[in-house]
Amino acid sequence: MVEDINTIVTSMGFPSMEAFIALLIVALAVIALIAVISTIRPVLEMYPYTYPNARVRARKGRLLNDKQYTEILESQNLEEVKNYLRGIPEYAKYIDEYPLEKALDTQLAETYNLIATIAPDNSKEVFHFLLKKWDIRNIKSIIIAKEAGLNIDETMNLVVPYGELSDRLNTLIDADSIEEIINGLEGTEYAPILEDALPIYKESGVLLPIEAALDKYLLQNLLRTAATPEDDNTAYLHEYVGNMVDISNIKIILRAKVDGLKFEDIEPYMISDGYQLREWKLKDLMESEDVSGVINGLEGTDYAPLLSDSLNTYSETGSIAAFEKDLDNHINEIAKRISLKNQFGLGPMIGFLNKKEKEIKNLKTIVRGKREQDLSASFIKEMLV
Repeated sequence: MVEDINTIVTSMGFPSMEAFIALLIVALAVIALIAVISTIRPVLEMYPYTYPNARVRARKGRLLNDKQYTEILESQNLEEVKNYLRGIPEYAKYIDEYPLEKALDTQLAETYNLIATIAPDNSKEVFHFLLKKWDIRNIKSIIIAKEAGLNIDETMNLVVPYGELSDRLNTLIDADSIEEIINGLEGTEYAPILEDALPIYKESGVLLPIEAALDKYLLQNLLRTAATPEDDNTAYLHEYVGNMVDISNIKIILRAKVDGLKFEDIEPYMISDGYQLREWKLKDLMESEDVSGVINGLEGTDYAPLLSDSLNTYSETGSIAAFEKDLDNHINEIAKRISLKNQFGLGPMIGFLNKKEKEIKNLKTIVRGKREQDLSASFIKEMLV
């Protein structure tokens, strides 16, 4: 029997039985190694997210629940709302330091900063770049306030004390014109962006070109940081950012139609590398006759059925707010889906940030509703997201 095996082994080109056994052992070791790598690879991918997700889940447990929303809605006035929020640690330290809405925005900025700090290396750049939204938001708020003729105190209440421009905020607020605001940003990454948009603003008289230019800068760089999906985590991140880009493009086009801007006015602010809307589709949408044409032009994308139901509301009110709410809800649903599908990776961080955004938006809606003395709790509740 041994001789027969030796004969078979020799006929296969092996010099001896020992050589065959050695090769067999090596082959089995390689197979075992592949099996081990296949088994532990998912664990290795999840490991960097273990600590961040533990922090996020702890914070997620502190988000407001339905009972708390009901109690806040039943507050008789703004002072009662403030007293309620003083009992919530995340908000307590800001409530007496800033006006109520600014306190809420500051707490949201702190949350973004936390996520950027604890995010794993393969997604840290995206979350760090997201922090620039506070610089961009502050610039936009100051410019809008200047356009509206608000005084220094009123403008100061609109800005959030976060971001790389925090030491320039007083100078920007003191500026007498939009041109001076841009001069105050000299040496920053935002100055050339605004300088390019300024002539179109002067010609059109609307702020959309300036706001859109800043939004494009943020979203384009977010796309860059999430451009090459390396694994499930970065693929989900790419999907989330890509949809944010699509939604930003649609909002800009809708606003442009309402403001009467032409194709050449808004074309520089389109981002052609979104998730579903490529350059040719954006061009078709921008060349639509009106808002209805834009919605109809979205046929074949996820956005058409999402927005078509709000066409009647737009026809009655002339406001695109219903479309914007639909689009915001869509990104909320995407974040929710990612958080469920990717529970041991990036999902919880995306889901938590999105829920925190919703919480702040709802609280600000309640605050604004309470300022209107004749609005009932049930009416304000209908406006929550």
